[in-house]
Amino acid sequence: MSGVPSNSQLLSFSEARRVVQQQAVKLSPTEPEFIGLLDATGLALAEDLHADRDFPPFPRSTRDGYAVRAADVQIVPVALQCVGTIKAGSDPRAAKLAPGQAVEIMTGAAVPVGTDAVVMVEYTESSGDRVTVKRAVKAGENVVPAGAEARRGDVMVPKGTRLQYTTVAVAAAIGRPEVAVHRRPRVAVLATGDELVDINLPPGPNEIRNSNSYSLAAQVSEAGGDATILPTARDEADDLALLLGKGLQSDLLLLTGGVSMGKYDLVEEVLASLGAEFFFTGAAIQPGKPVVFGQIQHEGRTTPFFGLPGNPVSTMVTFQLFVRPVLDALGGAKPEPLPFAHATLKAPITTKTGLTRFLPAKLGGTHEKPDVERVRWQGSGDLMAASQANCYIVVPPDREKFEAGEAVTVLLS
Repeated sequence: MSGVPSNSQLLSFSEARRVVQQQAVKLSPTEPEFIGLLDATGLALAEDLHADRDFPPFPRSTRDGYAVRAADVQIVPVALQCVGTIKAGSDPRAAKLAPGQAVEIMTGAAVPVGTDAVVMVEYTESSGDRVTVKRAVKAGENVVPAGAEARRGDVMVPKGTRLQYTTVAVAAAIGRPEVAVHRRPRVAVLATGDELVDINLPPGPNEIRNSNSYSLAAQVSEAGGDATILPTARDEADDLALLLGKGLQSDLLLLTGGVSMGKYDLVEEVLASLGAEFFFTGAAIQPGKPVVFGQIQHEGRTTPFFGLPGNPVSTMVTFQLFVRPVLDALGGAKPEPLPFAHATLKAPITTKTGLTRFLPAKLGGTHEKPDVERVRWQGSGDLMAASQANCYIVVPPDREKFEAGEAVTVLLS
């Protein structure tokens, strides 16, 4: 469908999120490329990573202590003959054990053939070549069998996984200095509004610096994308259309401002003139209600776009709620669920019903008793409040008040 959409496309938060997820799975990811492992951190794998051998490749001790036959230490205390020491990297075949013997072993070392358990050093006493075991162990205790973690050829990390330090460690362990990942999606960021000036210019008495383009570019970068900030579009249809054409050459277009109902809010009108298909033109949330999502066929390609509200906090919130799944899909990553948690409210909150609200807040307390407190803010234009917050308190549309001490849902930022 084309043309300026109707008000019936105002969706609830859950409906809007569902539409985004449904459209995201239809997108084709960027092409793969082979790059160095550390350069690939934060990007999504375009291949499965397979084990090049069994993991662990040998029975591995998980403790410092003594490798023994479990049958020799069922009645304790018992004295055994210590016939050597095995450290990590040593050849366990050097130790030849007979019944009644033990070998000193270090964490990570290969357990020698003929032994089936490790007694922790804390439960032993040694004197010369004799070691007294004071606690019985079962067969297999403190030993990881060969191949327990993975067998040769097993998928260690599936494609679509975004590489982080844990998966980088796996890739290094299987000897992969280079990996195939999806190229960073190119994201055009276009701010609109006559009131905006670039951050390197002094604003006039009725102007403000364009912080939205920079906060969006930072969010894009953190999400694995490559952001390009376009020149600010004036509140003129021709200027906006020209810059939209440039932005549509990217994998994703993000606009900020110009999506409300004012006389000079031209984004939807100009998008419609270019043949845009709108999936929704608003979500029943605060901040961020005027958010727009759709796609445009332009010069032989289909480009998804978001029109985000111009107030800074609205821009930040709507990016996290709606843009991130699309950026994940374009980058070949499996979209992650929103990071919700629960905490105890430190002070009461009163709001109006009808919208799902995301209120800037500070999560604190302890791991046993996390608590959260709303950051004092002056509305969705309050950058200071956003910079002080580390989460958002999520208020459902049917709740008007929460009392201090109640458990609330928080969205981690």
